[in-house]
Amino acid sequence: MVLKPKRPVPSDIEIAQEAELRPIREIAATIGLTEDDMDLYGKYKAKIHLDVLEKLKDRPQGKYIDVTAITPTPLGEGKSTTMVGLTQGMGTRLGKKVMCCIRQPSMGPTFNLKGGAAGGGYSQVIPMEDFNLHLTGDIHAITVSHNLVSAAIDTRLFHESRQSDEALERRGIKRIDIDPDTITWNRVVDITDRSLRQIEVGLNDAELSENFPRKTGYDITVASEIMAILALTTSLKDMRERFGKVVIGLDKKGEPVTLEDLGVAGAVTVLMKDAIMPTLMQTLEGQPALVHAGPFANIAHGNSSIVADQIALKLADYVITESGFGADIGMEKFFDIKCRYSGLIPNAVVLVATVRALKMHGGGPTVKPGSPLAKEYTEENLELLEKGLGNLGAHIKNARKFGIPVVVAVNGFKEDTEAEWEMIRKYSLEQGAEDSVVTTHWADGGAGAEKLAEAVVAACEKPSNFEFLYPLDWSIKKKIETIATEIYGAEGVAYEPLAEKQIESYEKAGFGDLPICMAKTHLSLSHDPDLKGVPTGFTIPIREVRASVGAGFIYPLVGKMSTMPGMITRPAFMDIDIDLETGKILGLF
Repeated sequence: MVLKPKRPVPSDIEIAQEAELRPIREIAATIGLTEDDMDLYGKYKAKIHLDVLEKLKDRPQGKYIDVTAITPTPLGEGKSTTMVGLTQGMGTRLGKKVMCCIRQPSMGPTFNLKGGAAGGGYSQVIPMEDFNLHLTGDIHAITVSHNLVSAAIDTRLFHESRQSDEALERRGIKRIDIDPDTITWNRVVDITDRSLRQIEVGLNDAELSENFPRKTGYDITVASEIMAILALTTSLKDMRERFGKVVIGLDKKGEPVTLEDLGVAGAVTVLMKDAIMPTLMQTLEGQPALVHAGPFANIAHGNSSIVADQIALKLADYVITESGFGADIGMEKFFDIKCRYSGLIPNAVVLVATVRALKMHGGGPTVKPGSPLAKEYTEENLELLEKGLGNLGAHIKNARKFGIPVVVAVNGFKEDTEAEWEMIRKYSLEQGAEDSVVTTHWADGGAGAEKLAEAVVAACEKPSNFEFLYPLDWSIKKKIETIATEIYGAEGVAYEPLAEKQIESYEKAGFGDLPICMAKTHLSLSHDPDLKGVPTGFTIPIREVRASVGAGFIYPLVGKMSTMPGMITRPAFMDIDIDLETGKILGLF
């Protein structure tokens, strides 16, 4: 399907609503899937059965490409849009058999600041309204499953405080004796709501025991360990085993308490049995897209699911996926966490950069959503751009540490100049990138990403020497400190007393050999969002450490990082409505 872009470029939702959608059966047929391989969700979405992996097991695997970025401005630099544009460029312009694997967006950002994550302009996954809202209900399933566990914890605290061991055993219950002070399992909701960060449960209820009221809180659903498990699991059996291993806290003897101990792991699996199947959709130019899982990269591991990648790599010659935020966060976790559990090694990394972000890193004025850009960003300023190039260099260096070829994709804006683009290209090649290509996919669709597609295909043929950043048998602290110094450029790490205590208890419990998932701001290589460019001389503060044993990682919280974001003054939901005559959604983006 060849697009005919309009000028000026309409809004994302206008473009999506004017698109020629093909029935999902037709999209599936282009990659060899039949209706028996999927469950239809209307005409334009379908859940893919995991047993297609057995059906396709003898097929060779396609090339595997990860799209990441430099440290972004609060506006985002178009990473998802670049991934979709690259997919369209490879498919429509180069004639390659290509698929993209993309995360499902949380409704927190959708109704708040960032907007959706279906791409944008003429590089989108459609239908975009479905993509950005409920889709097939996976995030709702995670919310219910997670909060069922929360209810199971408080129910156990309540009944164990009121009944003898004999009374519990008559009901088939073995006493756990959870230590309430060690519980790390909050409740979740898929909306940003800072007022829920800290709450008390069990207030003013005469029925409750000495364990209540109890302080707890809410995280956003995408920070749930159940979301992380969905993204990292490889089968229904594996998912059931991972749910059983989830640790919610310790008992009064200091031993881990799991969902298996609570007797809730089976019920959680039942609630998640359909969510484990990736959702098949399509790009504006008709390439298949698998949408699955949506962990944030700043507060989780920030990548779409392993099962979606596994399926796509058997169905296509090129599979393009995306890791969230900058390469210091999403890409590092992609390699050190996701690739460990999948066994899949990418052939190339695409590093998205913009002139705007690099000027910000060079000392440009603050970039604020909803405010006009300063003239430094709308006029040529080579001096400012040159000062900010170090951030790009740091990310190229980080990607090359893993031994994978890097292509820099300069997401071109109309305010940019040829001289600015050429400066980025020259610097990128000096820093070891295979190529640096300007792409205009937002305005031009696949045609605007054709040169990028050619560069990425060429990079996929280059030799690679992949290696993880650290071995798993290092101590928790050594792994944290390696990420902090090698990837962020920190001088060292400082641990608060709670973090020290937690690390000690996790290593005692046998969790020390898990990879690390740092929860850190995406707006700086450091822990401080105000430190732009390539900060030096800083120490990474670790205030708390959680063990996501079911997902399979240790989860340090850096500085003031919150697992429940707050809403801005004028959230996006204020512009969203519905046309009562046509039923069309208005103002989504």
